[in-house]
Amino acid sequence: MLCHVEQLGLVDYAETLDLQQAKVAQRQAGEIPDTLLLLEHPHVYTLGRNARRENLLASVEWLAARGAQVFETDRGGDVTYHGPGQLVGYPILDLTQHRRDISWYMRSVEEVLIRTARDFGIETGRSPGAPGVWVGNDKLAAMGVHLARWVTSHGFALNVNTDLRYFEWIVPCGLHDKGVTSLAKLLGRPVSMETVTASVVQHFGTVFGLDVRAAEELKSQES
Repeated sequence: MLCHVEQLGLVDYAETLDLQQAKVAQRQAGEIPDTLLLLEHPHVYTLGRNARRENLLASVEWLAARGAQVFETDRGGDVTYHGPGQLVGYPILDLTQHRRDISWYMRSVEEVLIRTARDFGIETGRSPGAPGVWVGNDKLAAMGVHLARWVTSHGFALNVNTDLRYFEWIVPCGLHDKGVTSLAKLLGRPVSMETVTASVVQHFGTVFGLDVRAAEELKSQES
């Protein structure tokens, strides 16, 4: 099965909400194949359906003065942060073509990120009741998804070279007793985003059994 990968660079969060909505509708109609959007966001805090406002430790106005936006979303989970140096992935998958099982889907996305971290010599794992990828008590990758007629949206955020200070203004994912980390922090050096992206794409195809193709490659074949 084909999967279309789009690497979008740095994109405003509001723009990707509209893009995801359009892609979901197209996938539901069978107009596009499964799609993986990979990108970075400017500084932004997002609140999921289950978010508690008190887990945002600063006012919207205070955060805005420091260049960070705040959005309420329809994904699962609590509050999290996105910003430069963090690889964000939005899979638009039709689970009727895979397995109609959201738990299987979440575990599969976690497996993609576990294998990616292993490529850099980092052993990660899961934490019961807390979706994402962990190194001990610190979260390396956060997850939050939405499902509409079995088509997924939202997804994961992998801390690569993320400025972790921005997490100090929230209770990440509503977990008071947990921390956050990044590939750069764990390795003690900056990490190539291009290399991390390539690793994620490779493992995404393997874990989900997809023939992963770049947007440019598909357009070339169609012309």
